[in-house]
Amino acid sequence: MKQVYALAIGSLFTIFAAKAQGNDTYFADYPTLTPDAQTAIFSYEGDLWKVAVNGQSPAVRLTAMQGQETNPRVSPDGKWLAFSANQYGNNDVFVMPLAGGEIKQLTYNDANDEVDSWSWDSKSIYFTSGRYNNFSAYKVNIDGGTAVRLFGNYFNTIHGAAEHPKTGELYFGDTWESYRFAQRKHYRGDYNPDIQSYNPKTKAYKRYTDWAGKDFWTTIDAQGNVYFVSDEGNDEYNLYTFVNGKKTALTNYPTSVKRPSVSANGQKIIFEKDYQLFTYDIAGRKTEKLNINIYRNNVLPKQQEFDIQGNIENFDASPDGKKLAFVSRGELFVSDADGKFIQKLERNSAERVLEVEWLADSKTLLYNQTLEGYQNLYTIAANGTGSPKQLTNDKRNNRDLTLNKKRTMAAYLSGRDELRTIDLSTFVSKTVVKDEFWGFQNGQPYFSPNGEYLMYTAKRNFEEDIFVHNLKTGQTLNLTNSGVSEVNPYWSPDGKYIYFSTSRTQPSYPFGTRDAHIYRMPLEKFDEAFRLSKFNDLFKEEPKPDTTKKSPLKDTKPAPLAAQPAPKAPSDIAINTDEIMHRLERISSGFGQQDGPVVIQKGEKTLIYYTSNQNGGSNSVYRTTLETFERPKTDKVEGADAGGFSMTAVGEKYYISFGGNVYRINIESNKLDKIDVTYKFDRNLSGEFAQIFDETWANLEENYYDGTFHHIDWQKMHDRYKAYVPYINNRADLRLMLNDMLGELNSSHMGFTSNGQEERLNLRYRTMETGIVFGNTSPYVVDHILENSAADHKGIDVQAGDKLIKVNNVPVNEKMDRDYYFTKPSIDREILLTFERGGKNIDVKLHTEATNDIRGQLYDEWIKHNKAMVEQEGNKRIAYVYMKDMGDGSLQNFLEDMVDEGYKKDALILDLRYNTGGNVHDAVLNFLSRKPYMQWQYRGGEKTPQPNFSPAAKPIILLVNEQTLSDGEVTSAGFKQLGLGKIIGTETYRWIIFTSGKGLVDGSFYRLPSWGCFTLSGDDIEHTGVKPDIYIKTTFTDRLADKDPQIDAAVKEIMKELK
Repeated sequence: MKQVYALAIGSLFTIFAAKAQGNDTYFADYPTLTPDAQTAIFSYEGDLWKVAVNGQSPAVRLTAMQGQETNPRVSPDGKWLAFSANQYGNNDVFVMPLAGGEIKQLTYNDANDEVDSWSWDSKSIYFTSGRYNNFSAYKVNIDGGTAVRLFGNYFNTIHGAAEHPKTGELYFGDTWESYRFAQRKHYRGDYNPDIQSYNPKTKAYKRYTDWAGKDFWTTIDAQGNVYFVSDEGNDEYNLYTFVNGKKTALTNYPTSVKRPSVSANGQKIIFEKDYQLFTYDIAGRKTEKLNINIYRNNVLPKQQEFDIQGNIENFDASPDGKKLAFVSRGELFVSDADGKFIQKLERNSAERVLEVEWLADSKTLLYNQTLEGYQNLYTIAANGTGSPKQLTNDKRNNRDLTLNKKRTMAAYLSGRDELRTIDLSTFVSKTVVKDEFWGFQNGQPYFSPNGEYLMYTAKRNFEEDIFVHNLKTGQTLNLTNSGVSEVNPYWSPDGKYIYFSTSRTQPSYPFGTRDAHIYRMPLEKFDEAFRLSKFNDLFKEEPKPDTTKKSPLKDTKPAPLAAQPAPKAPSDIAINTDEIMHRLERISSGFGQQDGPVVIQKGEKTLIYYTSNQNGGSNSVYRTTLETFERPKTDKVEGADAGGFSMTAVGEKYYISFGGNVYRINIESNKLDKIDVTYKFDRNLSGEFAQIFDETWANLEENYYDGTFHHIDWQKMHDRYKAYVPYINNRADLRLMLNDMLGELNSSHMGFTSNGQEERLNLRYRTMETGIVFGNTSPYVVDHILENSAADHKGIDVQAGDKLIKVNNVPVNEKMDRDYYFTKPSIDREILLTFERGGKNIDVKLHTEATNDIRGQLYDEWIKHNKAMVEQEGNKRIAYVYMKDMGDGSLQNFLEDMVDEGYKKDALILDLRYNTGGNVHDAVLNFLSRKPYMQWQYRGGEKTPQPNFSPAAKPIILLVNEQTLSDGEVTSAGFKQLGLGKIIGTETYRWIIFTSGKGLVDGSFYRLPSWGCFTLSGDDIEHTGVKPDIYIKTTFTDRLADKDPQIDAAVKEIMKELK
């Protein structure tokens, strides 16, 4: 790896798309000022630029590295520029002389290192990194060397360090709300950021603000004047300072200030607002927009090439069997049945097509595409002539299209609560059912084979029931009406059965569907076929042929399965609902999980296709064949490894689609024949980004759990942020703006992610860890070995005090960052380290680990320390069980800890502090709620309670804090409601909405928090959190001193009860 890089000053402004712009420069960010306040430096289109604050000269590009350069900071002496850059796949710290010269890389760890500020002697750079925990503050010398962590304890998550020039205090923030979720506005809670400082020399800690909202982004001038942002004044981030120790507002803007940075001489503060840069004159209390005369390389409107190969998202085959229609990256295509002759249908729109169906004439397509973000219905001529015809104009998503067998009528879901039909001759829509469907994660409706009924699923107590609606009489029947979900129903072509997936005794919420299988529901009490009838058929007289006429020889071979007749559905389908759920028959394997049945009937055979993981691996498509007087036979469809699929049939041809491809399926051999489809087409990112913005906003509008949008005018937010869409320069700008808009909702479980081909980096470096913890201030000397790490194995001789002198036989230079020797484009599975111990060299072979592994081991070290504290303070009478999150792995660890240790002790401390959520609250609370109800005994043996594990019979303390979030909060609320014990700690985070998400046209993804969590008294836990019975906070200084007053209080409380 190279350590230094040539800086090319001077700009190649001959790119055809480049255009100079002045005060309309948007999405310049991460601003800072030179010490004399004369020059601004900022990031724009991924590079760093400088411009005179007076705006009298054009901006000059300072960097042109691959990837993004951000977080510029000028040294107090004005000679150096430090910044972060991700050209190797993650942010590292770099420094360069402002007068021109080489760019030098200072840090090499594969965690993100984000520059915060300089020391006032211009010798060191403060930065935030997640290399050993979530994030913390570090300091690195400008001349190189290994960074030093400023504050100990795994959960001292310090960031934004700023040094006071007079006292040496370090100002900092320590919450996610000021680091990860600065864009989340209006937060009020115990995890709010305050302005704090710590003096490393005097050990004095100070907290300067106590506002329940947000105070953060500290910046300090050379005289020690402190500036920051706060939302205390008008619920928007504005500039503040301290006047005689009192928090004082400097601005009162109606939109928020971001990332302020004061010049060292204290004259000006530069900041972002409304995606432009402004300076604030401190003496004159005057704000001016920074005039940036810069060249914008606007490439987003340029057409880019894409290929449909492997990227088909939806398809249908024409009734005449000659043509296919399909969707790829939001565009609509038609081809012949072999995929050789392909045409993109021009719609003159950047809106996204999602679904397509052929009409009966095999000449017209029915499809849906977005309109201002919402899916609406259209038709278009399949031969590419004419223009699209809009059929609906709704501010709701019209989706999940399905057609009846004759293709005379279609059905679709609209919004959260409507099932509609559309007459395919008049194209008039009609609402036939209003019910709780949800705006996504719903089943597709289907017509009965004779078109008499419309079948669908709707929600009852968060579970799906199967309904049929008679289109003539208007009568609706709930066929399943159970307390668990029956999903993805499919009506057999003969009209006799409905096939679906269900876990007969386990609800799908909140844990998700487990062990679901394919069942069929006989709609009447059908009897089995009689063998006697088949026997009697053996003796039927065959008609004698006319021997006087010559006739061709008959082929005695049976017709191919696909050519055999399909059963005809009766004109009227009878449904006998009496004891209908008791007539269910399981079709699929009883192992694993099966879903999504599709049924084909030919001759005497019924073929049921579905996905399954019954062999213990990943999902594949399987087929179960039912035939009269034969045992059911189940086979895997060869080559169909997929978690989901769609099928369609035209005459004797059958098509299946999964993984972005379309195949013909031979139902005789159960094999696939891939239709190789390739066609290149053009789209531009400018149109896509505008469509993505609208679709994201619209789906939040339709599906966000709170209809008041946390009392935010969501339409107003749309209009405000939509105005910035034309100024977006790249995908990073899109991410920034959409996450800012989502942040307006003061909502947890929110976020927009997007990655494009144009952002991919050539190099991506990884850091090799071994489980060896080196000294913080002596970075080449071993401090200790982490348990369960690569270095914690028999025969590995590494001891505290050993000094690292070689890595893979390469001598180390202690003036280099130690991570330089452990970071490469790919991780070596093994590494050879050479240590010096007592004048001797010792070679040690080790397997390597990823950075994330060592973070987990350090976390486990913290847990073990807590367990030891409880063991000592509780006289070995109290079990301590910790859960990092509420996922399956942590649930298993919880259960193992409870059965291994918990049952032996007299009491329990369950620690959910820092718990990051999941979805196992019900399992945890059910286990904790167990009480003994009897005893049993073998003669002469000990009496044993039933159930074996009864935690509720003993004292339980639940520990929570300001970082207990999501399902950790649900568990805490349930613990309190059930009266299982006392809760000790702080109020929880207020970060709980159950969430899912949706993908967008280019693979971008946004989260949809759609299910609120409320106490039995109706409190929205997202707003209230869970309050402890005994309020005790563990502070920054507690953690620094290795104290835990919350554990101390829990032990004392339990010992009172045990007396």
